[in-house]
Amino acid sequence: MTVISISLPDESVAALEKIREHLELSGRSEAVRASVKIAEAEIKDMERMDGDVEGVLIIVHSTHHDQWIGMLQHRYESIIKTQLHSHLQNRKCLEVMIISSGSDVFERMMKEIYGVGKADYVKFVRSR
Repeated sequence: MTVISISLPDESVAALEKIREHLELSGRSEAVRASVKIAEAEIKDMERMDGDVEGVLIIVHSTHHDQWIGMLQHRYESIIKTQLHSHLQNRKCLEVMIISSGSDVFERMMKEIYGVGKADYVKFVRSR
């Protein structure tokens, strides 16, 4: 097994502890391994998407003063059929978007969302 060293902000350490406790794991290393498996499953779900994709995209982000989400919505306006913006507690914002797209464009959009690193929560619920 390879040993790696990482630096995490306090809020990520707290999240890791919460994962460890919730999954009843014995240590942080196990929590990191479980988190990697969960993220890997999400990636596999994305890779299995082909053809047309429809569903609801939910994003929670920290502030509406940062314009990244607005720029993203303009860039992908052709695949966003409906969108809702709402202010939450602690100056967070909720974005709900109805998406209808080819899988290639949708995958590009999701990579951009994750790549920017400003979303606190991202979930896509695909219609079947």
